[in-house]
Amino acid sequence: MLNRPKLTLLALAAVASFPAAAQSNAELLEAVKKLTDRVNQLESQLKETQAKQATPQWGMTPEQATELNRLKVKTEAMEDARDEGGFGGLKISGQMQAAYIYNRAQDLAGFQFLDSVADYGYNYWNSYIGMAILDFQKEMQDGTRWRLTLAPQRGVGSVIDGYSIVQEASVSVPLTDLQTRFIAGQIPDWSGYEYLQPTLNKLITHNLLFDFTLPTGYIGAGIDYTSGKWVTKAMLAQMNQNANYSAAKGSVLTARVDYARGEYQGFGMAAVYGQAPNFVNPAASTSGNTNLGLFEVDGYFIRGDWTVQGQLSYGYQKEAAITADINGALQTASWYGLSTLAAYKFTPRLEGVGRFDYLNNSRNGGGLLGYGIDSNNGIGPDGSLGCVQGATSVAAGCETGANRYALSVGLNYVFNEYTMFKVEARYDWASQPVFLYVDDGSYRKSNTVLGTSVVVSF
Repeated sequence: MLNRPKLTLLALAAVASFPAAAQSNAELLEAVKKLTDRVNQLESQLKETQAKQATPQWGMTPEQATELNRLKVKTEAMEDARDEGGFGGLKISGQMQAAYIYNRAQDLAGFQFLDSVADYGYNYWNSYIGMAILDFQKEMQDGTRWRLTLAPQRGVGSVIDGYSIVQEASVSVPLTDLQTRFIAGQIPDWSGYEYLQPTLNKLITHNLLFDFTLPTGYIGAGIDYTSGKWVTKAMLAQMNQNANYSAAKGSVLTARVDYARGEYQGFGMAAVYGQAPNFVNPAASTSGNTNLGLFEVDGYFIRGDWTVQGQLSYGYQKEAAITADINGALQTASWYGLSTLAAYKFTPRLEGVGRFDYLNNSRNGGGLLGYGIDSNNGIGPDGSLGCVQGATSVAAGCETGANRYALSVGLNYVFNEYTMFKVEARYDWASQPVFLYVDDGSYRKSNTVLGTSVVVSF
């Protein structure tokens, strides 16, 4: 690049190359002046070009460009620290539900929140109501997923053993591709159309099939496979049990298949077969496990303001019936039932919900998955007959269990992005007087439960 002195000398040399006689002094000075002006113009253009090259094209000043580089370095350092600390791909979420429940038969009314399953049991009027959940999910760069969900007092772990705060602890590892995965750990049951979490359940209580005919959870390993609209999951696992005890070798094979027909509808089916704990008659075998089979189909239709869901279930467990045969041998418990739910959004925030359940449980005195004679939940023969669990009929009627029905209506209101309010009125009835009214000790055929709750999530 030429500077001013060199340009000036060049101009003078050019002028001097002309014959002196042809030019007067005045003409020479005028030529020098013009050349000097031209040199100044070129120098000005050169400075403007250099200034433009030093400034980014988007109009940042040098100071702004320096600050941007500083922020870039700082951001990269923060990303490196996040990844090195194990926080990359980590998602944390949570939810909690506080409820107020009135139960006519139990002569109970009050708030319900984190009450212990070990102390109060699992009943249709408390189930997973009043729980708190903290969920940690992490996905690694290769697609491996890790999940730990904590739910003290009223989670899956608490229902299984009475004390565990772990609801889910699972891993999902890609095998041949991201659609074919190895899964293992403790996984909540995946049967039916209703979900366990209060944020995903339209009403406060759950349906009869959910509470009394479906497993709680599995501890084992299996495969999760996705192909187009089909999703298949299968596991070899312990059901409703952390581990087998001495002399126990039983496990179950459980599977679920889902098909999403379109954006608004789909169906699924789930099955369980194998050896599982017999909580109705624990002494039925040396291991406490007996053979069972469970099968259910469910479906949904969601379009506009309407939601319609339904489920059909069948199940049995050997040596789990309430009444023994005439020789004193334990019999097979079996049941079947249905549940259907319809919901309509009156406004984008306010939804009305109705649900009807039916459960046939009359064979061999009754007996459901883990439930024998239970006056809290209306299970078993006529409560006034004095029937004895696992014994032969001591009175006419002990060999016939009660069929159960339930009708729930309710509202849920989305107050804001994080908060939902719910109210529910539920009426349960049975074919026999199986509900114990604790205030007078009588048995009746029906019971009423009212509830309201607030669910907050993030």
